This record gives sequence, structure tokens and C-alpha cells, in this order.
Amino acid sequence: MERETPRVVPVAERHKADWRRLYDGYAAFYKTQMTDEIADTVWGWLHDPAHVLNCLIAEDANGKAIGLAHIRAMPRPLSGAECGFLDDLFVDPDARGQGVFEALFKAMDAMAQDKGWAMVRWLTQEFNYRGRSAYDRIATKTPFILYQRETP
Repeated sequence: MERETPRVVPVAERHKADWRRLYDGYAAFYKTQMTDEIADTVWGWLHDPAHVLNCLIAEDANGKAIGLAHIRAMPRPLSGAECGFLDDLFVDPDARGQGVFEALFKAMDAMAQDKGWAMVRWLTQEFNYRGRSAYDRIATKTPFILYQRETP
């Protein structure tokens, strides 16, 4: 029997519990504490039409959320254009290898085309070997190095 391709939809109120489960998994992978305050803030952003952050949810055949992608517009001053920026991507460990990653990127490609973005960029940690292996199949690794300076 052929496996059904996950369906990707914009996040909706019905996804709240599954979104939180996935977002908690994402935070745990990056060894970051997820609190109700942080999650509630992000959930609010996702449902505020004036906020830049969007969320795509991959669903299985039963409508259960099995993957998420937080994506937003990012200005590119040197080109005078915007591109997409993928902040967070997470696939339920039980759903990995089932086309969720590919379905999320296909939906992001459609979003990028719709918004006129020439590209989507993202960062990942050095130790994210499984993710990097997948990214290496679909994208070009850039020579940029990320720096961070805390606000005094």
C-alpha cells in the first residue's frame, strides 16, 4: 500500500495542542526550555494577521499535526527584495521518513512563489546531522558565519 503524502496547511486553532507538542519537541532538540509564556507568545503571533511570522502544519491522513515550519519574510537590502526565512522546522520523530520534510518544503516553495521571494534561507546547529543531511539534498550551503551580540 502506498503511503499518503502529508497535507500541509496554515496553522489553525484546532492545531494548538499538536503544535505545542511539536514545538516542545523542537525546543528539547535544541536544549532550550519551552515555557507556557513563550509558547503562548508565539501562538499569539501565529494568529495575529499583522505579525510577520507564519506557520505551516503537516498533517497525517487523520488530521494529526506531524510537522511544523515557522517562516517569515526577511528583507535583503543589497537586493532591494525580501526572501523567506525559516526560523523553525520540526517533524515528529514517529513521522520521520514519511515525506513530511519534503511536503513542508514544497509548501514553503509555494509560499515563496506566492510572495515573490527568490529564496528561503535558514540556519541550523552544527550538531543537527540528520537535518543537515536532508538540507544538503535540497539546498546550497552558504559560506556565511553567524555572529550574535547580546544587547547591553
